[in-house]
Amino acid sequence: MPPAPPERVAYHNGEIKPESQVVVSFRDRGFKYGDAVFDATRTFGGRPFRLEAHVERLYRSLRYVRIDPGIPPDEMIRISKTVLERNLPLLAPGEDYWVSQRISRGVDAVGGELWQSAGGPTVIVECTPLPLRARARLFRDGIDVITPSVRRVPPECLSPNAKTHNYLNLVLGDLEARAHDANAWAVLLDGAGNLTEGIGSNVFIVERGRLFTPRAANVLAGVSRQTVLDLAARLGIPAAEEDISLYRAVNADEAFITSTSLCLCGVRTINHVTIGDGRVPGPITRRLTDAYREEVDYDFVDQYLKHLES
Repeated sequence: MPPAPPERVAYHNGEIKPESQVVVSFRDRGFKYGDAVFDATRTFGGRPFRLEAHVERLYRSLRYVRIDPGIPPDEMIRISKTVLERNLPLLAPGEDYWVSQRISRGVDAVGGELWQSAGGPTVIVECTPLPLRARARLFRDGIDVITPSVRRVPPECLSPNAKTHNYLNLVLGDLEARAHDANAWAVLLDGAGNLTEGIGSNVFIVERGRLFTPRAANVLAGVSRQTVLDLAARLGIPAAEEDISLYRAVNADEAFITSTSLCLCGVRTINHVTIGDGRVPGPITRRLTDAYREEVDYDFVDQYLKHLES
């Protein structure tokens, strides 16, 4: 028999092992209740982007949900870099990874109360290839956004600033949007009808040369979102955090999505209404995209577009 193909490795509770050997108990609280947090950065040409900022946000999420991972942030950074280095040889040409840290409260204490866990947290650090081929057309055509009837969980109930495993609210919104259009990208509204966010993504609009994005108190303020705000300040593009109604959004001159994997990508339509003059990306989006490419020293747009041909 031919030898088995090489396998990616992951960190699991103190050991780095092949992914197939990373086994989580069916009583793990992350599986049972979504009682877990995570974060993820991406690589550019194999280099992680702002790993320290992502780990810092991870630990803010951990503090909010009161999980002690038993590992200090600098050690989590070291483990993440080690796992990435071990997995880099398995990357195909032109590909990159998500590098993720996932921590649950651990396994339920059998016979205990629902809030109790036994044996300490479950800690996993992993690498997953980015979905470059699946998302390549977004950089060619632009993103078609749908705002589903499912509304975002209000911040007074559960803070959106914590990146938890409990994504069901966003998943249901995404499923509804894709039932309308298989290629749609969901952006959920809040209870007042303002834009919030999608799965792992933030939204921006451009009005008369000014940039607007929903308030950080109402969304998970992404590292890519902050990168765009920093770049806008550097380029002299006025930017503000405001409530953005659906009316404002469909009447915007431009719109775009930011996410760890996409960085930033222009929006073509919102609820089937063409944004601006239909050019994707628009001029402000293009300026920010060019600045983002310079910031990461990597042409991520070309990286995606090349996968249209593969």
